[in-house]
Amino acid sequence: MKTKLCILISFIGIAVFCSWNVQTEKQVQKAEWLIGTWENKTAEGSLYETWTKVNNTELYGKSYFLRDKDTMLFETVQLIEKEQRLYYVVSVVDQNNELPVSFASTTITNNKLVFENLEHDFPQVISYTKVNNDSLFAEISGTKNGKQRKQSFPMKRMGF
Repeated sequence: MKTKLCILISFIGIAVFCSWNVQTEKQVQKAEWLIGTWENKTAEGSLYETWTKVNNTELYGKSYFLRDKDTMLFETVQLIEKEQRLYYVVSVVDQNNELPVSFASTTITNNKLVFENLEHDFPQVISYTKVNNDSLFAEISGTKNGKQRKQSFPMKRMGF
């Protein structure tokens, strides 16, 4: 009888652990479609965003602008899963004393990611929408100087 009870308790423990582990990975896995290099061509040059997988709970991104042959790093991003929630932690060159600003997820699906930080000056909302495997639509929005603002970045996949 003790053996059966031990097996049952062990089975329940393993099931709970596995269930928790799957939930922990599930949020960041929904964002893995970002992995690769994305381009937004403008009249001034091209904006690139490159995403890589660091581990099962983190993606790393960097944005840079290419004008002629000059490359300017714009920002770095950690997409980190903590406590079953994703955080978009961004450090922007020449802003906020280069200190990271964190945005918490409000929507995480297999084709849409939305992050908010209502205390930040601008933007307060950052979103990514997967249009298809080779294109996405990024957007930053919020209030600046009392006015609603929005910037959109349609991007095409350059590679993995």
